[in-house]
Amino acid sequence: MQFVEAGGVRIPILGLGTWEMEGRDCSRAVEQALRLGYRLIDTAQIYENEREVGEGVRLSGVPRNEVFLITKVWTTHFAPNELVRSVKDSVSRLRSEIDLLLLHWPNPQVPLAETLGAMARVKELGLTRHIGLSNFTVALMEQAIALSPEPLVCDQVEYHPYLDQTKVIEACRTHDLAMIAYSPIAKGRIKGDATLIEIGRRYGKTPAQVCLRWLIQQDIVAIPRTSKVERLSENIDVFDFTLSDHDMAALFAMGSKEGRITDFGFAPQWD
Repeated sequence: MQFVEAGGVRIPILGLGTWEMEGRDCSRAVEQALRLGYRLIDTAQIYENEREVGEGVRLSGVPRNEVFLITKVWTTHFAPNELVRSVKDSVSRLRSEIDLLLLHWPNPQVPLAETLGAMARVKELGLTRHIGLSNFTVALMEQAIALSPEPLVCDQVEYHPYLDQTKVIEACRTHDLAMIAYSPIAKGRIKGDATLIEIGRRYGKTPAQVCLRWLIQQDIVAIPRTSKVERLSENIDVFDFTLSDHDMAALFAMGSKEGRITDFGFAPQWD
């Protein structure tokens, strides 16, 4: 497994996302992924599957110190005391400390300085090794970096060939933050894409594998979600080929501001 280094932290470049996964399907997928060689598992309080994720990690037999576990604090828990309590609950459900704890979305209702102070506190308490952000725009990311008592190590955002995220990528590189891409295969929308099919044919790879390889070659962490064993195997089989500069450019050319899939009324004003 390759790693991305940012802020002194080594993050596996490919992981398993677990949004909308639940029950035995979730724990089985986590267990299977780790046995196949995945070393990063991403969950969140709002997914309501931290218990199952923790169970899957234990069932895999992979030593805990080899697994990089990410979870995210939901926005209703951003007030300092509530944040600390909610993270203790996450650790209890996971039955493990956290490697990287993220603020899931910006929440303008709670002063960011207070929330980041509480994030630093949970790090001091040993509940998480590192802290970071998710769904933060460039302006909010820079504000958070300035306010945080502890180093922030990433911004987790939607990113795939249909969505231009140039500004966020540049800001992450400027501030030595890793970028973690969720929905890296655009929730499966890439399957029938003629450009991706044609590029994949040249390498003997699927459109999903082409997308994941494109991200890896940008040094961006990708966390595709699937509970199917054959897809888990397919998604990790992306380290034996390299996209040409021409093919990389073809994927970049597909992106636009209109390509976003995940958007909510409470979302920030996107870059």
